[in-house]
Amino acid sequence: MAHEEKPTADKACTFDLLELRLGRVLSAELEPSAPKRAYRLVVDFGKFGRRTSVGRFTQHEPEDLVGKLVVGVLNFPPRSVGEVTSEVLVLGVQVPGAESGEATFLTPAREAKIGSKVF
Repeated sequence: MAHEEKPTADKACTFDLLELRLGRVLSAELEPSAPKRAYRLVVDFGKFGRRTSVGRFTQHEPEDLVGKLVVGVLNFPPRSVGEVTSEVLVLGVQVPGAESGEATFLTPAREAKIGSKVF
């Protein structure tokens, strides 16, 4: 079954407004206060600082996430997830066959400088 695409959006009015940056996961641990199984990640974005993110990357073991490069949206407002404030949205894609919302993270194919702009 074909799915309709969303309407065309102007890049300058949408994508260019996002602060997309590359970060490195410093720590990952299960977040018990989250409503669904999720990890609390601490991600280093270089000159943009360290930020906390709560995400459903639970198809990975926490120790496998540490050191990985991830893409984050730095300028979304913070949001409460359980008892934690998630300060950055780490981007991911749905894991096939997994529970809705369980994701794997987006990462570059090569090593890159943390804090780099994603475009």
